[in-house]
Amino acid sequence: MTTSQNTVIEKHNLTMLVESLGRWATRVMTDFGAFGMYLYEIARQAVTSPARWDLIFQHLEFVGNQSLNIILLTGFFTGAVFALQIGGIFQIFRAESIMGAATGKALTREMAPLMTAFLLTGRAGSAMTAEISTMKVNEQVDAMEAMAVDPINYLVVPRVIASMVIMPLLCGIFIFIGTVGAFVTGVAVFDVDVGIFIDRIKWMVEAKDIFNGLEKAFVFSIIIAAMACRYGLNANGGAKGVGRATTMSVVMTLLVILVCDVFITYVQLRL
Repeated sequence: MTTSQNTVIEKHNLTMLVESLGRWATRVMTDFGAFGMYLYEIARQAVTSPARWDLIFQHLEFVGNQSLNIILLTGFFTGAVFALQIGGIFQIFRAESIMGAATGKALTREMAPLMTAFLLTGRAGSAMTAEISTMKVNEQVDAMEAMAVDPINYLVVPRVIASMVIMPLLCGIFIFIGTVGAFVTGVAVFDVDVGIFIDRIKWMVEAKDIFNGLEKAFVFSIIIAAMACRYGLNANGGAKGVGRATTMSVVMTLLVILVCDVFITYVQLRL
């Protein structure tokens, strides 16, 4: 093969690579813009349309009450395991007394909102996607549109509002029960004095830390409900499409939550 032929092949490969990157970038920007317009439509419908209180309370019960048991169990054992891990490290330096404060700091700022978001994505978000995608493939969503019922107003807005209200509350419960788990571990395993444990938490954990955690939970709630409903509304292809939409909804929601968590944490630390 001659030098000129090698040059032509290299230029062709480079051209194909640039075209692939361009198509990928175009698709990403198009999807990002479409999702932005979708969020705008949710906000507009929530503000301008009458609230569907019956649906909102129904989803409050589904997202909140039905998730409470798993939040309590996960929160307690998360706090207990984290306290065991850092307690073993602090024990080397004879600093077991601050394990409660360190656990509380980690729970309020990061672990509680993130774990709550993960749990609700897996339980409530997947169920939202499965329900709406089943309606979509069975043409129930099309029937709504034919009867002049806006699917976003009827299916999406109540779920988003319910998630926005209930998820910060679940996050607060996670923080409390996680601290209880750390307390049990500290007192029972590391023989930390009860008064010292509580005093160190009051010394290190500030109201701002709790607010930052609840702020994250509020943002994550919008992401979970909005993305779950969007994947459901875009489903197609029968039963296989329902499974594909549900899987992609959970995976992409978790990825977006992690990315947003980085940016939110950076902004909170800078303020």
